[in-house]
Amino acid sequence: MTNDFQREITRRRTLAIISHPDAGKTTLTEKLLLYSGAIRSAGNVMVGKHKATVSDWMAIEQQRGISVSSSAARVEYDDYILNILDTPGHQDFSEDTYRTLMAVDSAIMLLDAGKGVEEQTVKLFKVCRDRGIPIITFINKMDRPALDPFELLDNVEKVLNITAVPMTWPVGDGQDFRGVYERQDKLFHFFERTTGGMFKAPMRLADIHDEHIRASLGEKAHAKLIEDLEMVEVVLPQFSQEDFLAERITPVFFGSAITNFGVENFLQSLIDLAPVPQGMKASTGVISPESDFFSGFMYKMQANMNKSHRDRIAFFRIVSGKFERGMTAKHFRSGKEVKLNYPFQIFGQDREIIDEAFPGDVIGLSNPGVFRVGDVLSTGTDFSIPQFPRFAPEIYAKVIPKNGSFSKSFRKGVEQLGEEGVVQIFGDMHGSPIPLIAAVGELQLQVFQSRMESEYNEVITLERLPFTRTRWIGGDILPASSTLTYALDEQGRKVVLFRSDWEMNYHLEQTKGLVLLEKPPEEVGV
Repeated sequence: MTNDFQREITRRRTLAIISHPDAGKTTLTEKLLLYSGAIRSAGNVMVGKHKATVSDWMAIEQQRGISVSSSAARVEYDDYILNILDTPGHQDFSEDTYRTLMAVDSAIMLLDAGKGVEEQTVKLFKVCRDRGIPIITFINKMDRPALDPFELLDNVEKVLNITAVPMTWPVGDGQDFRGVYERQDKLFHFFERTTGGMFKAPMRLADIHDEHIRASLGEKAHAKLIEDLEMVEVVLPQFSQEDFLAERITPVFFGSAITNFGVENFLQSLIDLAPVPQGMKASTGVISPESDFFSGFMYKMQANMNKSHRDRIAFFRIVSGKFERGMTAKHFRSGKEVKLNYPFQIFGQDREIIDEAFPGDVIGLSNPGVFRVGDVLSTGTDFSIPQFPRFAPEIYAKVIPKNGSFSKSFRKGVEQLGEEGVVQIFGDMHGSPIPLIAAVGELQLQVFQSRMESEYNEVITLERLPFTRTRWIGGDILPASSTLTYALDEQGRKVVLFRSDWEMNYHLEQTKGLVLLEKPPEEVGV
């Protein structure tokens, strides 16, 4: 391994942003891009405001002001490279978020200062814990009425069972939010508001006892700040990088993404705190980034990033070795060699051809229809990685084209959106051309219907079905009933659909030796 190769590894940080819906995740992503210099002005997730954001580039995302798909942005900042992966906050798209978390080395946990830790945050935190991902916390929306900072820290510790160590301290909240005190450099970062938060907020640094700061805050607010900071230093723990990487503590930053207060120093701290690319647990053991062979895996598929070409892009995390354009690697699932001629650097919807990439990088690969989520490419020995999460759907519908034609574009749309994971696709056991789609939540169906029309020019009707449970059959024994509904998943495996838990449990009791699985047999080791 050369010094140049090692340097490229240590320059990289790959992280995801997780949160409960509406905590400001996409806005924070946009502001990190602004302060890194990747964009000149920031977009806004609110409909009709300024311009679209980098991460929310789909029409339905811009229309609704929500993220429905994970995105990636590669930026350079201060001689470092950050691969920032934005994730959907809505629980209906948790599977996409969980897959993205397979591809990162650390995560930013975003909290709403007025609400603290919320339900979806708890679920995502657990996923990070299970994967050994250290978490950096950003408490957002200090520009609005907020809970007391001590209360917020206590909330994190009690709900998530992790020690919260403040790295910055907020000065005021709501309209009185003026900036943050940096514990390390012991300086007050005093901010001024900009119109719509599109541009960097003017800032000056000052000693907390500076007379101008005292006058700006007022005697009462200044006295409270001094008192709070004295308590912070006496009562709260100091930061330890070792404890952070061991997931015993989470460093906490306060700020307001919409006004840009506290974003720049947070970005600078990410470079220092976030770990360099880590090894990956595989069937052959841990694969180190410094390994002398190239390897990586696909964690996401995305259709129609370029509407003119109706393309499909595989999001690929490099685990080890150097990637070079035009290289040949083995696709282990098929056993075939593939030539990687068109690798992309991804920046939201935009991409450009790249010639090389290194461990930690997330790149895009043109998918000719052979790649799937979880696939491994490597120039080394054969191996596999842990199965990606898959959620059993609870909502079902038949997809019927309004014009009655099962056209090429209709079939392509169903196939590609299913491959992407917008919904799960099941086929009819008896060869009917009418596909059956299944989803975890209602919003998935709405997104599927909208994208079929906007991206494939196919107006569809969704005929809802009464099923609530999908189960794969483990073994050769089928339920002793001719009235049940069966279907085939995307790989031709038989599933049985039930209307309720009661119906499912009834058939388990009535059929000796029947085994029903929430996941395909190979994913549960059957």
